[in-house]
Amino acid sequence: MRETIEPAARGHERRTRPRRRRLVKAIAVVLVAALALYGWAWASLDRSTIARALVWYDSDVGDQYRFPSRLIPAGKDAGPLPSGTEIAAAGGAAFDDFLRESDTSAFLVVHGDRLVYERYFGGADRRTRQTSFSVAKSFVSTLVGIAIAEGRIKSVEDPVTDYLPELARRDPRFARIRLRDLLTMSSGLRFWKTDLPWPWDDDTFTYYGVDLRDVALNGTRVERPPGQEWHYTNYNPLLLGMVLERATGMTVSAYMSSRLWQPLGAERDATWSLDSRRSGFEKMESGLNATPVDFARFGLLFLHDGEWNGRRVVPKAWVEAATAADTTTDPADFYQYFWWVDVERPGRFYALGNHGQYIYVAPDADTVVVRTGGDWGVDNREWQATFRGVADRLARRSS
Repeated sequence: MRETIEPAARGHERRTRPRRRRLVKAIAVVLVAALALYGWAWASLDRSTIARALVWYDSDVGDQYRFPSRLIPAGKDAGPLPSGTEIAAAGGAAFDDFLRESDTSAFLVVHGDRLVYERYFGGADRRTRQTSFSVAKSFVSTLVGIAIAEGRIKSVEDPVTDYLPELARRDPRFARIRLRDLLTMSSGLRFWKTDLPWPWDDDTFTYYGVDLRDVALNGTRVERPPGQEWHYTNYNPLLLGMVLERATGMTVSAYMSSRLWQPLGAERDATWSLDSRRSGFEKMESGLNATPVDFARFGLLFLHDGEWNGRRVVPKAWVEAATAADTTTDPADFYQYFWWVDVERPGRFYALGNHGQYIYVAPDADTVVVRTGGDWGVDNREWQATFRGVADRLARRSS
C-alpha cells in the first residue's frame, strides 16, 4: 500500500532541502577558497612570508632543502680529523640505542684533537650536511670578532647606527644600542613570539621572511633601554649580518669562507640558507648547513683559544669574552656573544640550535661534543647532562 505523507511532514521536508543545499554550497565555497589559498601559497614561496608559514608551518631539519642557499667553499688543504682510540661514550651499545631512539642523526666526540666517537643514524654519514638552526649565531659572533681584529669594525662598543644609520632616522633610540648589546641579547628590542598557529609574530617574520634586510631595518621596535635585560631575539643576528656586509663589502658566506672555513681546513663545503633568491641575504639567525665533523672543527677552534694548527684565526681575547660567565658588561652569566655558558661547569660553553643541535666545548676535559638531530628527542637539560657526563669521564681518564 502506498505510504501517505502528512502535510506537516511535507512542509518540514520543503524547509529542510534548501537548508541542506545552502550548507553544501557553503562547504563547497570554503573548500574552493582553501584550495585557492593553498595554491597561491605554493606559487608564492619565494615571494611571501605568509605563504611560507602556511605551507611549511613549523621549522624542521628539512628547511635546508626548502630555502635557497649560498655555497661556502672549503679550502684546498682540507683533510680529515685524525682518529683516536674509540671510547665507550656512555655505556656502549645502550648509548647507541639512546641516540637512535632520541632522533639523533650524528653524535661525535673529539678528545685530545682526535675523533674518538663517531656515530650516524637515519641514513646520515660523514658527508651529510646537517642544518644548524641557532648554532649559526655562534658563527655570526665569531665573524664579528674577526672583522674587529681586521679593523673593519672598530669595537663592540660601536652603536649599531654607525653601520645602519637608517635605524636612527626611524627612531633615535637605536643610537643607544651597541654591537655588544646585540651580541649579548640585551638590545632592548621587542620580540613577540606565540605558540599559537598565528603566522604574524616576530618569530615568523625573522625566520620565514623573504627580505630579511627589510625585516631588520623596518620590523624592529625599541621596547626598553639596552644592556639591562636579557631577551632572546632573532633581530639581533640579522642586524649584525647587515653590519658585516657593510663593514666588509662581502656577503657573509664569502667572508666566512675566506676568514674561517678555509683556515679551519673544513673537510667539505658548507652552505648558508638565504631568505630568498631575489634578496640573497643569509638567514643569520639560523640556516648554516655543514657536516658534523666540520662543526666539531669549529668547536676545536674555540677549545684552542682561536688557534688552528698554529695559525691565529680568532683573537684569544675574543674567544674569552665570547664565552665567559661575566655579568660586568651584560645582564646574563649564562649567555655571552651568541654562545651559551655552562654555569654548572665553569669554563665550558656551547652553541645551541632548535631541535637539539649542539656544539659543546669543555676545555678542562680537552673535549668537544657535537650532536645533530631531527628533533630534541629529550629535553635540553638531559642533553646537557649527557655532554657533561661524556666530558667528565674523559677529564678523569686524562688526569
